Amino acid sequence: MIDSKDQITNSQAAIILVNYILAAGILTLPRTSAEQVKTPDVWISVFLGGLIAMIIGVIIVKLNQRYPEKTFYQYSQEIVGKWIGGFLSILIISYFFTISAYEVRTMAEVTGLFLLEGTPTWAIIMPFMWIGLYLILGGMNSIARLFELIFPITIVIFLLVSFMSLGIFEIDNLRPVLGLGIMPMLKGIKSTVLAFLGFEIMLLLVAFMKQPGKAVKVVLVGVSIPMIFYVITVVMVIGALSVDGVVTRTWPTLELMRSFEIPGLVFERFESLLLVIWIMQIFTTFTITYYAAALGLSQLFKRSIHPFIYGLIPLIYIIAMIPKTTNDLFEFGDIIGNVALFLFAVLPLILLLLSRLKIGKA
Repeated sequence: MIDSKDQITNSQAAIILVNYILAAGILTLPRTSAEQVKTPDVWISVFLGGLIAMIIGVIIVKLNQRYPEKTFYQYSQEIVGKWIGGFLSILIISYFFTISAYEVRTMAEVTGLFLLEGTPTWAIIMPFMWIGLYLILGGMNSIARLFELIFPITIVIFLLVSFMSLGIFEIDNLRPVLGLGIMPMLKGIKSTVLAFLGFEIMLLLVAFMKQPGKAVKVVLVGVSIPMIFYVITVVMVIGALSVDGVVTRTWPTLELMRSFEIPGLVFERFESLLLVIWIMQIFTTFTITYYAAALGLSQLFKRSIHPFIYGLIPLIYIIAMIPKTTNDLFEFGDIIGNVALFLFAVLPLILLLLSRLKIGKA
């Protein structure tokens, strides 16, 4: 049973989902998707990736709605037995604390490159992690309230900075649409679906909702908003830098913000504005995945969550420091993404079918 103090509203659940999805993808999606598609049709791949993410999210919600007020860690054992359910829970717990480590390391890499040049990685990561720990000690409701503050700031700054780049936008860089057919566009769908990873938090979030019956609407809204953000980002970046220009840049979205000036403004480093909201988004993703891992251990071993919150800190730090270079970090992210596709695109559907068969036999 979820404590009534930790229950959240539909809008809070949608905002948590939006904030979780909008993390490192804003900076890297134009490059990773353009590398696969190799044509200006990347925005179509992003749109289709978002639709697939919605479908997977709805499947996850339908599974959760069969077990009211229970998280995946609690009901998985009812479907496949204690040992297999426990093993699946360990896999998902491992995924959550690994993704939190990946996000915090990505934040440190970009911050060290653009804002705090020469600062040791550990000196950037440690304060970030301790602030996250302080937040999640307050539980899901505290997390949701902070996310509500971050969300409108993100929307305003993102749209402001994106549309300020219209001066160097070239519509010809997005033409011709489907000039080489649909196959190049289809090749980019996998990379764009990975950018929408975040829908998996619904495995836990539905149990915290005051109105779990409206969780499907939460998923549709929660994925639609990042989809709009991502389409705008990809269109603006490719329109300004071209496909060839995007694939040669590690962080193309930041490069876009550095490539234009608006005469008469005192403030010139527009990428700093984007980094402000991006670091906040990384923080939200880090905290919710950190909390999801600690909650999983707590429910799996039927103990208080607090020892697990403190115990995961050194483990997350060690994993975050494993990649030696930026390329290692991207490879690490690809591995996590491939594992996530199996865990959250295939597993929930299998469990949903099994749960229906079990109830049908009963």
